[in-house]
Amino acid sequence: MSIVVFDPDSVEDVDFKDRMRHPAAADPAGGMWLSDTEPSFIDADALRKGRLRKLRDWMRAAGYGAVVLFDPYNQRYATGSRNMFGYFLRNSTRYFFIPTEGPIVLFEYPQSYHVSMVLDTIDEARPSKLVWSSVSGKDDETAGPFADEITELLKQHGGGSMKLGMDRCSHLQALALEKRGCEVRDCQGEILAVRAVKTPEEVKCLQVSMAGAEAAVAAVREAIKPGVSENELFAIMYQEVIRQGGEFIETRLLSSGQRTNPWFNEASGRKIRPGELVALDTDTIGCYGYYSDFSRTFRCGPGKPTPYQKSLYRMAYEQVRHNIDIVKPGMAFREIAEKAWKIPDRFVDQRYTSVMHGVGMHGETPFIAHAIDYETYGRDGHLVPGMVVSVESYIGEKGGREGVKLEDEILITETGTELLSRFPYEDEFLSGEI
Repeated sequence: MSIVVFDPDSVEDVDFKDRMRHPAAADPAGGMWLSDTEPSFIDADALRKGRLRKLRDWMRAAGYGAVVLFDPYNQRYATGSRNMFGYFLRNSTRYFFIPTEGPIVLFEYPQSYHVSMVLDTIDEARPSKLVWSSVSGKDDETAGPFADEITELLKQHGGGSMKLGMDRCSHLQALALEKRGCEVRDCQGEILAVRAVKTPEEVKCLQVSMAGAEAAVAAVREAIKPGVSENELFAIMYQEVIRQGGEFIETRLLSSGQRTNPWFNEASGRKIRPGELVALDTDTIGCYGYYSDFSRTFRCGPGKPTPYQKSLYRMAYEQVRHNIDIVKPGMAFREIAEKAWKIPDRFVDQRYTSVMHGVGMHGETPFIAHAIDYETYGRDGHLVPGMVVSVESYIGEKGGREGVKLEDEILITETGTELLSRFPYEDEFLSGEI
């Protein structure tokens, strides 16, 4: 009896010639995606190719021979590929070699090559040299073989440049590459700058993602009643995100009553009582892997909001609306900080961490700090048409009983802004006298 030795790292059964296409991928329009949950009006082929073109244009201008991408968000941006996304957020063992010109090589988790080889943005799949190091602690043993393979690819396809960008890795891997003659550069910040300005297809993805997140928030609003727990509400939101074709929620920012002050308490088993505020932030990776980021605050009935609750809500509303209204294409980040809504003194200590921040596949560049924080957190730059930002507000005083979180997402256009988040504000807080 002969024993067949199975090699999990073998790619001999991977049919690169026919690219392992799923039968549905034969769509002559080239617009199909990998599942039927995404809307057909988005041209997925144009989405992938447009992003890859932008990435390679930057690489060419910066003199890179290639980049090696470990960050799953960057991998998805460059190729459209995702695989066990949450797992690879913490395990830097799946990576791409992307030259400025030439074949894109995926170094994949064994036996899962077929997941991404349906994509025409990927030319070849090989077994990752690092896939077992994360569980065995053998980074020092795998760094050499990893660097040998990447260096050889760079020599073949780098166009004569040995400048290699890496978005994240172990220092052992970077040292091993430098030892072999590569000029290693941390390119994460540069890639985020490339990603900051969205293509037209990306804007469509953000709009679809937002529609799903709005449906999830509507489901939460409908479910708020005395006795329901924060965790139950968060579960309702999560279920609706998945039902709408979304993927996951990055945070658990849903709180009630006194847990709304200060902000950033995550969902708990606390039961909600009549008259209390319920605040949430969507932070949702939605359809096509694009982020939806808006916040709303509601009140658990019956009854009416108190004058204090109304005053908090109206200040937060005024802050968001004012800061949207001042935004213009070409505006400097520092100018935005200086012209932003002036937070009353008693709310300054617990201000939100930014005036506004970029949105794409997650919370991204730019980060626009408050004027009082600018020397610490601020960065120079200008708003450019195609950027998408979320405009933030949190109003809650130190030691206060409650707080209000509001936020809207906008697209920077050639002439001004376009509101992407359309979930209405609460009339019961905004109408009538305080």
